[in-house]
Amino acid sequence: MTETDDMPHILLVGTDVSLLEGLAQSLSAQGHGTRVASSFAEAREMAAAVRPLIAVIEHSMAASSAGEVLGLTLAAGGAVVLYRAQADTALAVPHALQRHVLAELSLPLERNRLSALVHHVRDRATAAGRGRTSGENERTADS
Repeated sequence: MTETDDMPHILLVGTDVSLLEGLAQSLSAQGHGTRVASSFAEAREMAAAVRPLIAVIEHSMAASSAGEVLGLTLAAGGAVVLYRAQADTALAVPHALQRHVLAELSLPLERNRLSALVHHVRDRATAAGRGRTSGENERTADS
C-alpha cells in the first residue's frame, strides 16, 4: 500500500485481527492510509510515526482503558470512533471518553457508515484548514 501525506490515515485498534484487516483493505481501496494495531502500545507507536485522522477502536478495549484512548495523538481535526463486534457485550464507557467519541459502530455491518464518517471528518478537517501543514494556504498547497 502506498501512503501519501494528503490521504487521511486511519488507525484501527482491536483484538479481532481478521476484522481489522478486512476493514483496512476496504478503506485502502477507497484511498485511505490504514494501520492496524492489536494493543494500545502498538497504537501509540503508530500514531507517533503518522498521526491518524481517525482512530477506530474496539469498544471493550476503550471501556477498560479510557486513558489510553485519550492519550493517542490524532491529527488536527481528528476523531475517535468506537466499534463493537456482534457478540460483544456492552461495557460502559467513562463519561470523559464519551465526549471525545464521534460515533459507535457495529462492525462489520456498519462498514459503509464508517466509510462515510471518514469522508466527513476528512472534509471537515480540510474545510477548517486543518488538513494542511503550518504556513500553507490553498495557493501554496496546490503548487
